[in-house]
Amino acid sequence: MAITQAVCNTFKQQLFQGIHDFTLSTGDVFKLALYTSAATLDSSTTSFTTTNEVSNTGQYVTGGGALVNVSPLVSSGVAFVDFADISFTGVTLTARGALIYNTSESNKAVCVLDFGGDKTATSGTFTVQFPAATTSAAILRISG
Repeated sequence: MAITQAVCNTFKQQLFQGIHDFTLSTGDVFKLALYTSAATLDSSTTSFTTTNEVSNTGQYVTGGGALVNVSPLVSSGVAFVDFADISFTGVTLTARGALIYNTSESNKAVCVLDFGGDKTATSGTFTVQFPAATTSAAILRISG
């Protein structure tokens, strides 16, 4: 079992098929689900699964939470999109990684996040902090 950070292969193909819409307010709904170290998630992940997802606790429920996305931008030849940080309150959980997926498109996988080790919250808040929305740091970037 392993979680390996990656943009999912099917997502890359689906971008060229015009399946995902990241437009702020009018686009698709993207969610983030948390997983234990028993999960196997990597570039071959195709869709959301409840297998080895963190159990319901506090504000965290099966399927995770909705992300607030930032409309795609292009700067210096790099297209990028990012999300606002997401927090789950009143939780007791341990997560090793996460999956971002598109609920508007049959729960298709977008990318896998590897936390680099187990991260824990005990009767508190668990926050996933996204990098800055820049050409060199945004969570999803395409450059030529």
